[in-house]
Amino acid sequence: MSQAAKTTESVQFSEFGGVDVLDLVEIPMPHPAPGEVLVEVLASGINHIEAYIRQGLFANEIAVSKPQAQGSDFAGIVLEVGEGVTQFKRHSEVLGHSRLSAQAYHIVVPAENLVPKPKDLSWEVAGSLFLAGLAAHDLVESVHLKAGETIVVSAAAGGVGSIEIQLAKLKGANVIGTCGERNFDYLRQLGIKPVVYGEGLVDRIRELAPDGVAAYLDNFGQDGKAIADELGVVPSRFKSSDDRKRIELAAIVPDSEGAKHNTTVLTELAHLAADHKISVLISGYYPLGFVRQAFDDLEKRHARGKIVLGMKPAHSYGVTKARDIADARP
Repeated sequence: MSQAAKTTESVQFSEFGGVDVLDLVEIPMPHPAPGEVLVEVLASGINHIEAYIRQGLFANEIAVSKPQAQGSDFAGIVLEVGEGVTQFKRHSEVLGHSRLSAQAYHIVVPAENLVPKPKDLSWEVAGSLFLAGLAAHDLVESVHLKAGETIVVSAAAGGVGSIEIQLAKLKGANVIGTCGERNFDYLRQLGIKPVVYGEGLVDRIRELAPDGVAAYLDNFGQDGKAIADELGVVPSRFKSSDDRKRIELAAIVPDSEGAKHNTTVLTELAHLAADHKISVLISGYYPLGFVRQAFDDLEKRHARGKIVLGMKPAHSYGVTKARDIADARP
């Protein structure tokens, strides 16, 4: 950043395309209007839906400008409050959701989009909790789980799936997660029964669920419906990756009722995470200037948990990937 009081920087793209169209752009420092808050962002999560928007895949659903900022998840410190804002003050620690703007050093958002950050919640988790957590919460709620039922979650080690399996576990469900073998130990640590993808998947699931499967959440986006049908899951208790995308698109550009719902859910998730009732694995941590590398990592689909952009990393000479450290262990 230059002339910190007058300008800041934001991740933007000016044309649809791959990660190479992303740039860190100097912009005027924003200031809050009545009912708004200026936040200095310390951490911001990244999400697949943001990559799809930048690639132009949702051009008919999401109106974008040229240039266009991006990002929904963030956590940071309040710097200014607009007229009429009483629930937050300068230096308040917050997390929240924004409309295509969170991947920046400073953002302005409506005060009702913010949640006080619990003391025991890390900045990295707080800044990456919103979109994946909201999708996971709403999808789990939509299948109306009862204690003792069995649910299958595909891509269970991913950003959304890893939260879904924990929320389902909190409801007393038996949870089976599909994943690659490299993620078996991770799922087992969460109390989840892992099962590998590939031919024979239905038979492997049946071995783990002799009393049947009640619900299926598909984050993989290929043959989930056919698998759910073969397992006898009723249509109303199967949710596809398209259902997830609808939730995420609505969350990115919500109406007023949607924004209230989003803040309510984020408040619940923040306390669950702070109380260690759910855990969010930070798989990769990138300085904001490495945003292209962060999305390249995400789009390769090898990440467990969440990938986060950090605005004030302890150093700027490298990138930390927790999964690389774990996978290197004997």
